[in-house]
Amino acid sequence: MRKVEKAGEDEKEVKRKGKKQRKKREGSKKWEKYIVGEDGIKRKNKFCPRCGPGVFLAEHADRLTCGGCGYTIFKERKS
Repeated sequence: MRKVEKAGEDEKEVKRKGKKQRKKREGSKKWEKYIVGEDGIKRKNKFCPRCGPGVFLAEHADRLTCGGCGYTIFKERKS
């Protein structure tokens, strides 16, 4: 904020308009999908059979789901 003086008036504070502050975003978490070992890189999740390599299936409590095409594999229930 800055102060502006006008003839015959007291000082007033004027809010300055400008660019909005950017919200801080979380970074990519792709590194969590891999395990690096002595014998190379291993992938934790399965790939989508429709989309092919490069698109992982998201792991939920009862299913595996593709974020791109919507392909779903349901896990077997333990009775």
